Amino acid sequence: MRIVVLGAGICGLVAGLLLARDGHEVTLVERDPAPVPENADAAWDDWSRDGVIQFRQAHYLQPRGRAMLEEELPDVAEALAAAGATRFDVLSVMPPSIADRTPRPGDERFVTLTARRPVLEQVLGRAAEEQAGLDVRRGVGVRGLDARTSDPAQVVGVVTVTGERLGADLVVDAMGRRSPMAGWIADVASAPVPEESEDSGFVYYTRFFRARDGGLPPFRAPPLAPVGSFSILVLPSDNDTWCVTLFSSSGDRPLKRLRERARWEAVLASCPAHAQWLDGEPLTDVLPMGGVVDRSRQLVVDGRPLITGVALLADAWACTNPSLGRGMTLGMLHAQHLRDLARKGVDDPLRFTLAWDEVTETHLAPWYGDTVRADRARWREIEALRQGAPPPSAHPVAAAMATAVPHDPELFRAFVETRACWATMAEVLARPGVVERIFEVAGEHEPKPPPGPDREQLLALLS
Repeated sequence: MRIVVLGAGICGLVAGLLLARDGHEVTLVERDPAPVPENADAAWDDWSRDGVIQFRQAHYLQPRGRAMLEEELPDVAEALAAAGATRFDVLSVMPPSIADRTPRPGDERFVTLTARRPVLEQVLGRAAEEQAGLDVRRGVGVRGLDARTSDPAQVVGVVTVTGERLGADLVVDAMGRRSPMAGWIADVASAPVPEESEDSGFVYYTRFFRARDGGLPPFRAPPLAPVGSFSILVLPSDNDTWCVTLFSSSGDRPLKRLRERARWEAVLASCPAHAQWLDGEPLTDVLPMGGVVDRSRQLVVDGRPLITGVALLADAWACTNPSLGRGMTLGMLHAQHLRDLARKGVDDPLRFTLAWDEVTETHLAPWYGDTVRADRARWREIEALRQGAPPPSAHPVAAAMATAVPHDPELFRAFVETRACWATMAEVLARPGVVERIFEVAGEHEPKPPPGPDREQLLALLS
């Protein structure tokens, strides 16, 4: 097939590489003109990617993403390791309250290979430039779709801002959460793209650090930890770097002062299990990010495609609050499913569109729903705490699991599976005996959230 992929971000690059290596004729179009830098340092220091607002925000490749890279693009995984990516075993953050630390068969699935977003994209970008059958065109903007009038309309390519027509049997939208594709489709189909969208309700304040003497500080709390009316996210990166994100409700006006370096540092220093992450050389000031939406789009409604010849990929299909760190991994898996579907030779545009919708709803939609439910629960808790109201009652299983996980090695692994993108929470809870074990262990222990300032102390730190 002739395939045009729009967007040379992580997922667009992975899709382009997978499809080209399967023998398809792939053109990868990217609006940002800057060429791929030569190395990791140049990517971090100098690479301008105006089309990606989160380019220097927190990113993390989950263990399932690492496994996918090593299976499908082993040369990319090797190049990423050579660029300084950190090989990180999530089981290394197993809390000391778990006495049985004996390795289990399959524990290797919890190891990841992770790096800052510019570094990972630089490695993928270099691989794409060297890939036969993959034509990467940077600095090329697209203004709309080229389509045949039919019922439904069939997309046969795209039109660039200079008027060039790029023909395609399939157009892949990998332009991310700000993709203009919905408007282009509406122009062709004369109907809006069905969409569910709401503000996630969170605002982020992130800083990057590098170890002064090599090696990362120790984890004394989970990578994602709720601390009253804010949360802390700590992610290892490449070349002895890491990032720390403090995030809270976007409606919490006093916490907007976290954009000030001194107050950001004061809040982190007040958290005994996290203060050690200040012991590094700061690489950035506080990087705020808000306006993050939970959104999904649908091109098939009641079994009927709105349009054919277009595949929405990764964040262009659905995007969520990024605190669970699933975005890159799920987007790469989505690209893998696209390659697999193209491999089946579904050459009829209508059948391909229906098949892609089924694949997406079967393999990706459960993750989207899982993430949004987790976001909503945490947001409601934060809102209650900041308003001085009792936190809403958590689902009994969720509350019991939060108490039990730090005390049981099997439940800890099961929980990490959900974070690492190996299994959704629903899949884990459906396993025989899991729910019973959760309530048994939870009944033997009291909840113990990570230590940190209460609401009054937090406001004093920010005043």
